[in-house]
This record gives sequence, C-alpha cells and structure tokens, in this order.
Amino acid sequence: MKLVLFETGGAAASPGLMTERGIVPLSSLIERGHTPQSTMQNLIDGFERLRPRLERLASEGEALPLDHVRLRAPLPRPGKILACIANYWEHAQREPRPLNMFLKNPDAVIGPGDTIVLPEFTEPWIFMHEAELALVIKGPAKKVSQANWKEAVFGYTCLIDVSARGEGRRTWKTGSWLGKSFDTFAPIGPCITTADKIPEPNDLVVRFWNDGQLRHNYNTDDMEHRVPELIEFASTVMTLNTGDIIACGTNHEGLGALQDGERVEIEIERIGRMALNVVDPLKRKWERGIYMGADSTNPEAVRRHRPQGA
Repeated sequence: MKLVLFETGGAAASPGLMTERGIVPLSSLIERGHTPQSTMQNLIDGFERLRPRLERLASEGEALPLDHVRLRAPLPRPGKILACIANYWEHAQREPRPLNMFLKNPDAVIGPGDTIVLPEFTEPWIFMHEAELALVIKGPAKKVSQANWKEAVFGYTCLIDVSARGEGRRTWKTGSWLGKSFDTFAPIGPCITTADKIPEPNDLVVRFWNDGQLRHNYNTDDMEHRVPELIEFASTVMTLNTGDIIACGTNHEGLGALQDGERVEIEIERIGRMALNVVDPLKRKWERGIYMGADSTNPEAVRRHRPQGA
C-alpha cells in the first residue's frame, strides 16, 4: 500500500491511500493526532490491526482524483532524520568506507510541489541534490540485529538530501550538520510504500532529473552498507521511534547544482515520483550539468560498481 498526507480546499492535511483510482481518504478510520505527523504515526502503529479494512478501502473506497488534491510530505515532522554519509560504491573504489551517519534537521522537511529555497548566505557555497532511498521506521526499535531488521522498517519513501558544499565542490566546508540542515533541504514523498510491497530494498532504481536532464540514475544494490546493517548500526546508537527516517546515502556520480528557477524530480522504483521547484533569492549561477560521473546520465545503463563478491 501507499500512504499519503493530502489536502483539499484548504482543509487540514489528512491521511489517505494512493491507489490507481486516486486518493482514498482515511480520516474516518484513523485516530487523528495533534499534528499531521502524529496522525501518520498512529496509522503506522495501528497498520497491522487496520490492514483488512485498509485493503478493502483500497479496492472499494471512494477515491478523489489525484489532480483534485494537494499531496504533502507523508512525514512532515519526523522525530529524527538520520542520513548516511556517502554509502555507495563509486568509480574505481574497491574498499568500503566506514559506516557513518549524521542528523539532518527535521524542520527542513517539505513535500511534493513545494519549493526548495536556497539560503541567503554569502559563503562561497554550491547547493547540490542527493537523491536517496529513505527507510520509514516502526518503533520503538533498539539494538535490532541485522537478522531482524524487518521488524524496524515500516516502509520506504523518497528523500532529496539537499546539500551545501564548499567552493571546491567535493570538499565539505562546514560539516554535514550545517550544510544539510537549512529550511526546505529535506524534500520527502510522494508517499510511504509499505515494506511488504518492496521485498528487496537493495534492488531499486533511483533517478533524479533537473529541468528534464537525468542526473542520478543508480541502483540501491550499490550500497556499501546495506539496509540491514543500517538498521543495526543506527539502533545500536539510539532508540528509533515510529516515524523516524533513515536516508540511505547517494551515489555521488550524478551530483549537480540546484539554482533559481529550476524544476527537479525524484523517482524511486515501486515508490513513486515527485517534483519540486527551486528558488534562490540571490539569483546565483553555477555551471549547469553533472559534476561527478557523466555516465549516470545514460538511462539505458544503470551502472553498478559493487566489486564482485562484496
């Protein structure tokens, strides 16, 4: 199933199911929380109990046409966003880098159709996109072994880890927290696809377009540290709660600049596609195109760099 938050006619965001027929509202079924985030957490926590009714609604419930609703971020204010640093085999790399993560600002979340606003800082930064698979947690989860990783994963969504980088482009100037946590730097959506619909998260194609130019085009099989290891690592460090997110990192070979007036789109196989706009109040300009690995623009050949046997 695909779970969404949506708005109609200016009403508060409500939970729904995304189906081939449109969006099926779930307000009558789900206990509404104090915030849209807590409503979605209630839906995640109660999902197995509600599954028979949800399946019936998915096939029989009244559906609103998709063009009659406004989709919002399906988790508008996660308790935590943990994001992997790098985590993909790239170029001629033959040794995995140590697994590491950073905390990204949960208030940076925006959703489908929203606008990425580049900050009005005069530092010599360039702002880049990083298209990533994100894990949606069902908690509480603590010290989860790799063998039991599925117990902690409710589903999956798309995340763009918008990033400020130093003038040298490949070198962090400010560290992960500052460069990653500006408002609007965490687009999430368009939905949460439940885990039963994605039996193997390490075999999904991730794509990203900037004004129609394909930039990211990679398979999640190329993760240095795969999803079970990410769950074990993160839950060893801290308790993961329902509605938390782990972003799995990106293949840096498709990186390019984001700049004023552009329209960007992310799509992950079995999850969906969403588009956002980019605004820069300072109207800065950078070279258009891909800075790392032009091979990733070839839509017919998803390159895999995982060493044989790794």
